[in-house]
Amino acid sequence: MVVLPGGVFRMGTEDPDGFPDDAEGPIREVRVASFAIDPHAVSNARFAEFVDDTGFVTEAERFGWTYVFAKFLPGHLRKESPRPEQTPWWCGVSGACWRHPEGPGSDLDGRWDHPVVHVSWHDAAAYCKWAGKRLPTEVEWEYAARGGLDQARYPWGDELTPGGEHRCNIWQGQFPVRNTAEDGHVGTAPVNSFAPNGFGLHNVSGNVWEWCSDRFSDGSDNRAMRGGSYLCHDSYCNRYRVAARTSNTPDSSSGNLGFRCAADA
Repeated sequence: MVVLPGGVFRMGTEDPDGFPDDAEGPIREVRVASFAIDPHAVSNARFAEFVDDTGFVTEAERFGWTYVFAKFLPGHLRKESPRPEQTPWWCGVSGACWRHPEGPGSDLDGRWDHPVVHVSWHDAAAYCKWAGKRLPTEVEWEYAARGGLDQARYPWGDELTPGGEHRCNIWQGQFPVRNTAEDGHVGTAPVNSFAPNGFGLHNVSGNVWEWCSDRFSDGSDNRAMRGGSYLCHDSYCNRYRVAARTSNTPDSSSGNLGFRCAADA
């Protein structure tokens, strides 16, 4: 784990391209105590060790289904799987889970070093307990994601592709119709892909959303999620900015949602 000394930083944003309804702002000075955080999200290989040791069954496995991006599915699954009206690019796929990310017939071959997905907040918390760790708070997550930069839009600065170089795994092209994969990845990427930020953390922008320990600031039981994912695109969801945030119910899971661990220093 990376041990960070803590201190005071400017959290939040008033970026005109942000989402005020997500309570990204106002910018405020926040003090954070010293803590440790994983340099990358928990991989399929590490999650498999947890499951092998404990026999843990994820909520997606108990529910019998979870959400998969439609274009990753064979035709028959796309046709027979229900889709949410507001986000029809997702399919509720029976039999999909962390072991079978695209449902029956799919597996983790070639993806053991990719982030585990289809894990709920409860699943992530259970893994953290087994590992002797915990989920990061939103304050810790943003402090770590900023990598020592003050109010930069991304973990590396304000420009998304400095010098034409892709620094994170997000959608390129026209969402959700065509992904040109100019960053080298259509779905998830290995957890240590791309250069780390100033604190040594990989993929705090894009790749997979990451659960935080906090309840979201809307009075619900929803839990905060940070970082964006490989499905984020400027045309509808530029939440791969370090100050961006969203939430989901603690039993929710999907093919673009994972987590990393933190611990007291």
